[in-house]
Amino acid sequence: MSKDVENPKYGVAQKDSEEGTDAPSHSNETQVTWYSCLLQQASVYGIAAGYCLSASLLSIINKWAVMKFPYPGALTALQYFTSASGVLLCGMLKLIEHDSLDLLTMWRFLPAAVIFYLSLFTNSELLLHANVDTFIVFRSAVPIFVAIGETLYLHQPWPAIRTWISLATIFGGSVLYVTTDYQFTLMAYSWALAYLVSMSIDFVYIKHVVMTIGLNTWGLVLYNNLEALLLFPLELLIMGELKKIKHEISDESDWYSFEVVLPVGLSCLFGLAISFFGFSCRRAISATGFTVLGIVNKLLTVVINLVVWDKHSSFSYTFILDDTAIIGGSVATTNSVEGP
Repeated sequence: MSKDVENPKYGVAQKDSEEGTDAPSHSNETQVTWYSCLLQQASVYGIAAGYCLSASLLSIINKWAVMKFPYPGALTALQYFTSASGVLLCGMLKLIEHDSLDLLTMWRFLPAAVIFYLSLFTNSELLLHANVDTFIVFRSAVPIFVAIGETLYLHQPWPAIRTWISLATIFGGSVLYVTTDYQFTLMAYSWALAYLVSMSIDFVYIKHVVMTIGLNTWGLVLYNNLEALLLFPLELLIMGELKKIKHEISDESDWYSFEVVLPVGLSCLFGLAISFFGFSCRRAISATGFTVLGIVNKLLTVVINLVVWDKHSSFSYTFILDDTAIIGGSVATTNSVEGP
């Protein structure tokens, strides 16, 4: 009888003991999961901050660089060379890890490199023929087309109504600016239209490539910049920039002066930075979210532009436009910045 009584007690005690052992284990798993989520969120915000800082400053530095070195094609080629050689050098020194070069992968990546090259080239031409504010305005219209492309091509859900309202607000700010731009020229807005088309395709298609090609972030930076660099001779022939460069060489231009080397060198360094942070962001968030993030960071660009020189629209209209874009972009980001 005593054994019959003791055995159930022992069983209960044993069960309680097992439950007591499982409880801390479950608690530890919850802690680890929470900590991992926190680290992941911190990583995303850190990458986004790096991208915003790089993009904001690069817009101004590029404008400064093309004023001192008026060859947008050559400038972008120098940026490609710096980024590709920088990745290879750091890889040789074991500072970073990148995917090795492979001809098949290069062929698969080629369309993305061509699109990226066109978007960067039209960006440089737009900055050469227009003020920074005009560049910002047309950059602000890109998310509308990216949202449509992401749904149709990447098979993502249509954005929420609040997102569409936010994107429409950004576009409304763009229209407001165009009606007040005192430096309106047909050439500037032709390049602006080309920039709008190339950037819209860039954000959608490269998002697809980033998620499917199987390269790490530094591998993407290497392949993208190396292949874009290989396309540079074609641009020299099409745009006739080679003749202009040869003429400047014969005229003993001051290319090697500090006034030229400083902005060009900074643009190359920031080109590498934005290439890394840009591909990291493309992995972490949606194509539309990444596009909107690029608009949010333009507030700093406008502030620096107003302080440094007078190549912008009127002060009041600039800030009305930019505030509209920032507010609209922030709301849109709430809906669009999700996982890949």
